Formats: sequence, structure tokens, C-alpha cells
Amino acid sequence: MTDARAVATAVKDPVGRLGGAFMISREAKVFAQETGFAGWAPYFRGRCGVLGEVDADVVVSATGFFPADIVREVWEAAVSLPAAEAANRYAVICQDFGRRKLTGFSDAGRLADLLRLVVGNADVVGAPLFAGWRAMPLAADGPARVSQLAHVLRELRNGLHLVAVLATGLSPLEAVLTGASGLIPGGEANAEFFGWPRPYPETTAELRERRARAERLTDALVTPAFEILSADEANELITLLGKADATVFG
Repeated sequence: MTDARAVATAVKDPVGRLGGAFMISREAKVFAQETGFAGWAPYFRGRCGVLGEVDADVVVSATGFFPADIVREVWEAAVSLPAAEAANRYAVICQDFGRRKLTGFSDAGRLADLLRLVVGNADVVGAPLFAGWRAMPLAADGPARVSQLAHVLRELRNGLHLVAVLATGLSPLEAVLTGASGLIPGGEANAEFFGWPRPYPETTAELRERRARAERLTDALVTPAFEILSADEANELITLLGKADATVFG
């Protein structure tokens, strides 16, 4: 039997990078230009379009780490683009990014198969964006599937991380200040990027320890998804994610 928690911990960084890089890619910039929306609006409408035509509070509840007033402003600014269409177009962005970056990666099909096992084995409770993205049609080709499934798996961790943060007594702002988020640097630069107004609370040793506990709890919450893998499959997943990560970012 494999150590599923060790696997979940080992893959979180490459999954975070592979699953999030498309959001700041040239494909995403084209999408933003085509929509005509400014700032965070294309990101929120695309990423959260899987939630449907909902009130902004629903988006706040799912994303967690952004100020509620910012989310409402940008969500409502983009209502002219139907949520389902935005999600479909965002999925294409993710897929096209994978095709551009991973076309020469010969193991893309196998990596996609392993990621799909994990994604399919995960529970949706506490991770609404994961549930929405898992329900989206999957690309037919390996490079696009890797990018899409890494994004879906990233949404699982993001959703469960919000649960863990709240469980350890951190506010969303405190969590942003005390830790990095995917491709975004941690600390005040991250908080400012997300739109949190100054002044910021001091990041004390106690807050940093809570943040570390939240990270460990997130590892534990994500672990059951990886229990479907055999030891050989787990090792293969770790190896292939490392190779894909190096292909995209090396």
C-alpha cells in the first residue's frame, strides 16, 4: 500500500504550477482582450463560471481569499458574458496552454490517465469549484488533458485549503499574508495583488504557525483522493509530474 499523504504532499507544488499557469498565459490575455473586461473580471468570470449565474456571495464563498467587495465588483462587471460560456472559453484557454507547452511531452497521455484516477476518486464536499470543473468535458488529447486535469486537481486543494484555513482560526487575509498562493508571492505583495486594503495586521509567529497547521491539514484533507493509486502508480505520477513541470517551466 502506498503512503497517500506523502504522495499528496509531493505533488502539490507541480500541480499548483501546472494547474495555475494558464491563468496568466498569453491565451488568458487574449481571452481578457476579447471580453473587454478589466482587471480581475475575466479571471473570475472564467474560473467561477462553472458555478452558474449566481450572486457574487456564492463566488466569494468558493474563492475565499479575495475581498468580498472586489469579488462582487468584478463578478457583476462581467455579467454580460454568460457564465457557462465563460467557463467553456476558460477551459479552452487551459487546454490550449497545455497543447502549446506540452506537445513534445511524450508521456502526456499516461500522466493524464493518472491524474484522472485521482480526480475521479476525490470527494466534492468543501470544494465547489473542483466539483464544477470536474464536471466539464475533458479534452481529447494528452497535453490538453494534463493541463485541464492539473487545474481541476488544483481546485480541489484550493477548496480544501480554505476549509483548513478557517478550521485553524485564520482569516482569509491572514492566510494570504502568511503564505504564497500558487504562482503568486506570499506576504503583503500577495495581499495587495488580491485587492486587500492596507493597513495589514502583523504576521506574528502565532499566525505563521497556524498557517503551517493549515497547510498540514490541507495535505490530510486532500490525501483520500490519492488512495486509489498503487505504489507503482504513485511513483509514476510523482515522476511524470516532475517531468511535465520541467517541460513547462524548465
